[in-house]
Amino acid sequence: MNPVYWGHFAKILWLVFLLYWFVSAQKLKAVKQREAYGQRVAQIALMAGAYVLVFDDWLVRGWLRERFLPDSAVIGAIGTAITAGGIAFAIWARWHLGENWSAMVTLKEGHELIRSGPYRRIRHPIYTGMLVAFAGTAMALGEYRGLIALGIAVTNFYLKAKREEHFLVKEFGEKFQEHTRQTGMFLPKLT
Repeated sequence: MNPVYWGHFAKILWLVFLLYWFVSAQKLKAVKQREAYGQRVAQIALMAGAYVLVFDDWLVRGWLRERFLPDSAVIGAIGTAITAGGIAFAIWARWHLGENWSAMVTLKEGHELIRSGPYRRIRHPIYTGMLVAFAGTAMALGEYRGLIALGIAVTNFYLKAKREEHFLVKEFGEKFQEHTRQTGMFLPKLT
């Protein structure tokens, strides 16, 4: 299969992810506290930029479309498989959060500190899965735009995770601090 098709298949996987996100967001707990509106707008703008880089073949031009990887069906297939694995991991993590999940940085009424599934080892496994999916999509596309989108996503998720942790420390205190000592932010702790 032509590498261009692998890039398109990776994009289809992202649409499956988006569909799951939309359906799973229909039943959530009421919000008790949320991040500032400006922080949310900035986060959306950054992610919109990353998604435009990955999805918009028409708008993205010039050196962004140059290849950093050879035009290879094997590389495209591996990148697409990595994308699928990242999306599956993010969906698994989202499923474990249940009604506590929110697209915004929030605390919910009756918020729970989830420590099951991927949360046993990683504090922000949804972001981990999405970053793995971005890396796989960058590989499937093989173009510099994918690397830049990955860089934007890493920066954005790091900043968002820090805001979330600020909320969680205020809500759960020592219980969350203990969780941070036992887990890594995006990768499992190696101790």
